[in-house]
Amino acid sequence: VQLQASGGGLVQPGNSLILSCLASGFSLDDYAIGWFRQAPGKEREGVSVISSRDEDTHYAPFVKGRFTITRDNAKNTAYLRMESLKPEDTAVYYCAAGLRANILMMFQLWVYPDIWGQGTLVTVSS
Repeated sequence: VQLQASGGGLVQPGNSLILSCLASGFSLDDYAIGWFRQAPGKEREGVSVISSRDEDTHYAPFVKGRFTITRDNAKNTAYLRMESLKPEDTAVYYCAAGLRANILMMFQLWVYPDIWGQGTLVTVSS
C-alpha cells in the first residue's frame, strides 16, 4: 500500500508542471486526495484537496487560480497541474490519501491522512 508522487523538477518562473500521485496496493475510489508542500525551514501546508467522489475541491489561497487538482480513478492516480509558478512555490510536494475524509479537515490536517507519498521536489528558479 503506497502512494508514489512524481513530476517535480526545476522550472523557470511562469512555467508549468504537472505532478502525479499513483496509488498501488489499494483503490483510491473511496479516498480523498490531498497535495501538501513543505519548503525549507517551514511547516508542511495544505495546497489542495479533492473529495473521494470528485465533487468537491479546495485550494489554498496562494495557489487558487494557478493550480488544479484532478483525479482519474480508472488509473488510480491524482494530479496537480501547476501553472504560473513562482519562486515561493519551491518546496517538496507530497500527496496523501484519507479514507472518506472531509476535505476541509484533511486540508488543515485536523484529520490526518491515512497514507502519504514520499514527496517530489519542485524548484522554481531562473
